[in-house]
Amino acid sequence: MTQPLVSAVTIVRDGERFLAEAIESALEQTYRNLEIIVVDDGSTDRSAEIAERFARAEPGRVRLVRHADGGSRGMSAARTLGVEASHGALIGFLDADDVWLRNKTAEQVAVLDAYPAAGMVYGRTQIWYSWDANPVRSDYFYDLGVAPDRLYPPLRLLPQLLQNRVQSPTPCNALIRREAYEEAGGFEAQFSGPLYDDHVFFAKLYLWSATYVSSRYWARYRRHEANEASEPLRRFSYAHYYRERRAFLEWLARYFADAPIDADSAAVLGSELWRARHPYRAALAARCSRRRR
Repeated sequence: MTQPLVSAVTIVRDGERFLAEAIESALEQTYRNLEIIVVDDGSTDRSAEIAERFARAEPGRVRLVRHADGGSRGMSAARTLGVEASHGALIGFLDADDVWLRNKTAEQVAVLDAYPAAGMVYGRTQIWYSWDANPVRSDYFYDLGVAPDRLYPPLRLLPQLLQNRVQSPTPCNALIRREAYEEAGGFEAQFSGPLYDDHVFFAKLYLWSATYVSSRYWARYRRHEANEASEPLRRFSYAHYYRERRAFLEWLARYFADAPIDADSAAVLGSELWRARHPYRAALAARCSRRRR
């Protein structure tokens, strides 16, 4: 197995509560040829101080970068800055409140070494509540939606990403070849988060790259009061959520207009775009369908 440099890009904005644990989970990887780029996206708490402490303790392995003006540009721009500052042939993302399991990088590098056609590998992500001594619910996993431990060609996984009903690649779980990242064009700054910033990137990557989906459990996505946006209706109104989803789908429709998209993906995109443009009619139709069943 080859030993390419892996770049872990950790973005943080006011994440002092969990940042040290995220960085430590990267430093404790059994795969040692790894650098950590911490991107401070305009934090006003002690996040930068924590990152600087690790950078002093691990010179050459941990670096802190900021936007030129020291401000906040959003999640997509922060990830882009981190990739630009990195040197690895392989890129992983680890947000400040998530953690990697110790064998994640080693096992994913082995997969990419065994499947040179794969531009990305991802596996199972634990939705993690038990970090809290008094969790509000139990940990769980989403269904992967496809048979694991195999390589999927470009576009094959795009429909399930668009439908958003099963686990798609999560930033904290995926490992991506730099050339695949660059061919896809990276993140889109206009999608600053917390909704769809990563979906746009992965949809573009699916267009150009094959993906290996593993059954292995490699990362923990920490659930806490500040990131419950993945339960969108708790922080956003129904109409606001669908405005965000409509912007995402309409951007993709323009992007795919001249791309070699397959018929299945085009059909799913058209269906999901109709639902986003007519959310109340779509909800009524779904309710009627459930009653008929």
